[in-house]
Amino acid sequence: MSLTPQPFAMGRGEFVALLAMMLAAVAFSIDAMLPALPMIGAELSPDRPTDAPLIVSTFLFGMGVGTFFTGPLSDAYGRKRVILVFSWVFIAGAAIAWVSPSLEMVLVGRVLQGLGAAGPRIVANAIVRDRFAGRQMAKILSVIMMIFVMIPAVAPLMGSIIIGITGWRGIFGAFIAFAMTYSIWMMLRLPETLAPENRRPLRLRLMGYAVAEVIRHPVSRLSILAIMFVSAMLFLTIMLVQPLFDTVYGRADEFPFWFFFIAIAAGSASLLNALLVVRFGMWRLVTTALAVQIVLSSTFLLFDLGSGPFGFYFFVFWLTCIFFQTGLSFGNLNALAMEHMGHIAGMASSVIGAISTVGAVAISGPIGTMFNGHYTILITSVLVLASAGFFCMLWMERYTNRSEVL
Repeated sequence: MSLTPQPFAMGRGEFVALLAMMLAAVAFSIDAMLPALPMIGAELSPDRPTDAPLIVSTFLFGMGVGTFFTGPLSDAYGRKRVILVFSWVFIAGAAIAWVSPSLEMVLVGRVLQGLGAAGPRIVANAIVRDRFAGRQMAKILSVIMMIFVMIPAVAPLMGSIIIGITGWRGIFGAFIAFAMTYSIWMMLRLPETLAPENRRPLRLRLMGYAVAEVIRHPVSRLSILAIMFVSAMLFLTIMLVQPLFDTVYGRADEFPFWFFFIAIAAGSASLLNALLVVRFGMWRLVTTALAVQIVLSSTFLLFDLGSGPFGFYFFVFWLTCIFFQTGLSFGNLNALAMEHMGHIAGMASSVIGAISTVGAVAISGPIGTMFNGHYTILITSVLVLASAGFFCMLWMERYTNRSEVL
């Protein structure tokens, strides 16, 4: 039975480039906004400029909600159709944010953008699975992720250039152009990869059963909680890093360049994880990464390392470790969460992504609005979240097969 209802004429290089661009919509939509947050806060929320980071968290919330539906919808109606519909939702959200006269309307647009970004984020992986299997699939995904990792490094710099030319509203025009580019490219060049005879009807009752099964299993449940805490650390850091560069260290103009080097350095975590995970196991790597983060954040607070002549450089080092620790944790935690869910892998992946993302936003969003112009709120929050994740890993140990995860 063929998985491809149309002849597949697209070359492998073009295929990888298109899917990498689809996945990059998420990182571009988050990181390109960071240089604009002070301007948006000053213009649309002058009485509460600390509300500007909600532009990040509302996007993530919409994406988390959309993650739950996009996988099952693409299984039922085909890959291209779902990506196109969600891409138009993304474009509509960006257009609303572009012309919004108030921060509240910008946030509405950002929720829609996040909802729309969930389409290409989830369905692109399904397209790879339709076309390839085994080592070839792993090879394709690795190349796509190598390209994807570079986006957070360059997105703030790209955002700064766009803002410098068009003002902060022009960023949303860039999002529209980005989504239209990959949508038109996909329509013209990518054949549908899921044949009608291989589609599965959308059944809400089966989705409910899958949610219950994922939550009932202790390893999956604790992995989701750990992913949620790690994600909350990352989201909160992304929300506050630009304001900290600006208000604490007076280096707002340098932020895109420092973020570039931080992202490049932290990007090596995925490569390191691939080298270490077979030898040391998923559980041990995640637990060690969280333990190191607890020590680093405690030391930072205890000795107030962010102040003084070298405070900025200590802070940059701590930031790099946050992103590095995330790279060592995300893949392993998702693998642990999926370990016993092979029979419902697609639905389980959506459930895990949706619950952990929405939960992380619910944690990080309110904390981000408490920003008081000092790094203490961020460091303390990361310490608490890392401790919570570490506790989940210790609790998980009693349910895991030591030969598999230690």
